[in-house]
Amino acid sequence: MIRVLLADDEAMIRAGVRAILSADPGIEVTAEAADGHEAIELTLAHRPDVVLLDIRMPRLDGLAAAAELRRAAPATAVIMLTTFGEDEYIARALSDGAAGFLLKSGDPRELIAGVHAVAGGAAYLSPKVAHRLITELSGGRLSHAATARRRTGALTPREREVLTLVGAGLSNAEIAARLHVVEGTVKAYVSAILTRLQVKNRVQAAIVAYEAGLVNATGPGAAGAG
Repeated sequence: MIRVLLADDEAMIRAGVRAILSADPGIEVTAEAADGHEAIELTLAHRPDVVLLDIRMPRLDGLAAAAELRRAAPATAVIMLTTFGEDEYIARALSDGAAGFLLKSGDPRELIAGVHAVAGGAAYLSPKVAHRLITELSGGRLSHAATARRRTGALTPREREVLTLVGAGLSNAEIAARLHVVEGTVKAYVSAILTRLQVKNRVQAAIVAYEAGLVNATGPGAAGAG
């Protein structure tokens, strides 16, 4: 059972998201918060697997709460949930350690898929968010591509293989099955990759994989970054 904490200052939104998640027998909403401070307090009290954070909330917004949760509850995955798709929100959310970014206007199935993805150790971007990032990455930023190729060139062949699968949206368990190794080995590879690439999370690692040309940024698979 995936335990989820939902944080949004609008009760109606919380009710709608709870209803969507409750349709999946593998997901349980264990607590709800109306602002960022409450989200942090309840996360520390309940230790959910996933926290869904609205970006704009009173007292402490979701972006600031995500940064604090990365420090105080690193085992809990954070998904940003918002109606705003501006690039600066996406970039800051990923920089603050969010494992996913979903738009409230998206398909409800994306919400369930995103929760399952981040709970399984992967990361998830809604298709609209992924498209924005992919467009930016493929917009002629040759210097970024060159830098990414240099960074990934320092990885071992096995690490590049794992990074490619991370960028393709596979979870640790799926990568382990693909490579015929135990999941603990994959976790060790992913940890080493994050350290060597000097990135904070799997989403940022996946972006490096896109920039380096290890992953084709097309099709539905671009929505997830494992």
